[in-house]
Amino acid sequence: MLERRREEQLGLFAAEHQPLGKTDDAVQAGSRDSSYVVYVDESGDHSMVKVDANYPVFVLAFCVFHKKYYSENVVPAVEKFKFRHFGHDQVVLHEREIRMGSGEFNFFRNREHHQAFIEDLTSIIDSSNFILISCVVDKTKLAGQKELPENLYHLALGQCLDSLYDFLKEKNQEDLRTHIVVECRGHKEDRDLELEFRRICDSANRTGGRLPYNIVFADKKANAHGLQLVDLVARPIGIHTVRPHQSNRAFDILKAKFYCEGGRRTAGAGYEKFGLKRYP
Repeated sequence: MLERRREEQLGLFAAEHQPLGKTDDAVQAGSRDSSYVVYVDESGDHSMVKVDANYPVFVLAFCVFHKKYYSENVVPAVEKFKFRHFGHDQVVLHEREIRMGSGEFNFFRNREHHQAFIEDLTSIIDSSNFILISCVVDKTKLAGQKELPENLYHLALGQCLDSLYDFLKEKNQEDLRTHIVVECRGHKEDRDLELEFRRICDSANRTGGRLPYNIVFADKKANAHGLQLVDLVARPIGIHTVRPHQSNRAFDILKAKFYCEGGRRTAGAGYEKFGLKRYP
């Protein structure tokens, strides 16, 4: 299964074979935008005020999609899924509500029906090509340090943006504008996030130079397929960190999608400290 997923991702993401880079149609047309779009979501509380003993981590996840593939493959797949299960496409997929069977997802007739729904949704994630970048902050380990970060979201954001730069450089698109879509969380939090985002992009990053990223805030009710998919992948990463020896099929599927050392031919291995960063 893992070998099959590696081969399927080579066409879009391999630096070694048929690189998209600056030969992409979008770039050839003179666009100053890169060929990729990034969707961001988190799992867990980003403060250190309260630490949940059952889930003592904060996870920030980036799903990086090639725009052409996203619009022609991912969007139709999610739309068909919604029509198949709900009869319309206005449902917004939320991992917590799906897991709890609440809100729009209280229609399951029994456990088997719920499981069939999950399997169908999992197959979409499994078959979709995207690059996964994530930072996991372990609050338990962090609590022992003398100086604590002011905001775990901001800390994780810097780590993920550094990895995103490495990926875009691999594709020869590090100088092109890349839009990064985040979900609105509140006026003050959005304002603080935008200020931190600008600070990182101006020079407070590993390169010391300017990163041509553009942050886009999306309403929580926005039916953005990329935001819904990244919402589904963040928690499995956190669960794997908290309980690494527990069976975690969702994380097993995500392994092949992490940005990793050695390009997509090594998908599923070599992602630690590249696509998956841990702090501290």
